[in-house]
Amino acid sequence: MRVTRVIADLRVADLRAAKGFWADYLGLSSEEFDLGWVARHRSPDTGAEVQLLTRDASAPEDPVVSVLVDDVDAGYAEALDRGYEIVHPLTTEPWGVRRFFVRAPDGTVVNVVHHPDGDSGPA
Repeated sequence: MRVTRVIADLRVADLRAAKGFWADYLGLSSEEFDLGWVARHRSPDTGAEVQLLTRDASAPEDPVVSVLVDDVDAGYAEALDRGYEIVHPLTTEPWGVRRFFVRAPDGTVVNVVHHPDGDSGPA
């Protein structure tokens, strides 16, 4: 498994209210997507990005970070082999990504995800 991108996942109470700060004030003005519970904002100039979520729609816990990988199935198998806690099982989500959540030894919940079309869309 090779990591292709890492995106911070920040929990917010209201996506619309948060957009004013992240997009207008900090300049992450390109909204790549918005599913109502998760939205990603990116700087059109630098590519810097943040993913905002109110609550993950299909998992029991919210991730702190999304790690995009080239082979999520291999990553899942390795996490199991290492005995890491799987918080959300390997799943192909309705919005098209294949992902699982794993708890790092320090307790951080990590969304390990693969986008079938490369790196676009919600993690």
